[in-house]
Amino acid sequence: MSPQRLARVSSVSLLALIALCVLWEGWLAPLRPGGSWLILKALPLLAAVFGILRGRRYTSQWMSMLALLYVTEGVLRVGDPGATGVLAAFEIVLAATLFVSTTLHARNTAPSRLKRD
Repeated sequence: MSPQRLARVSSVSLLALIALCVLWEGWLAPLRPGGSWLILKALPLLAAVFGILRGRRYTSQWMSMLALLYVTEGVLRVGDPGATGVLAAFEIVLAATLFVSTTLHARNTAPSRLKRD
């Protein structure tokens, strides 16, 4: 895949993961009725939005590590009953997609891999 396509996949999965985190903990299946403080788990993702949207290699590098935390949370909560388990499965898919796309983007944009004319 080209770096531009990987950056696009990273952008879409990041924005979808942010939306999922906010909707999940705010309205769809919060830990407490009326919302929970876990909605703040979207804040670290917001720090990467502009870098990922611009296709910055450095942002892809550290976002790949951060995405693993969201994969881990999804794995831990996927067994919960009701909507929480379903939302956790979506989180696993989005965070894993984000991890793979940012890792490949960082790899494909490395200075040693860029074609020199």
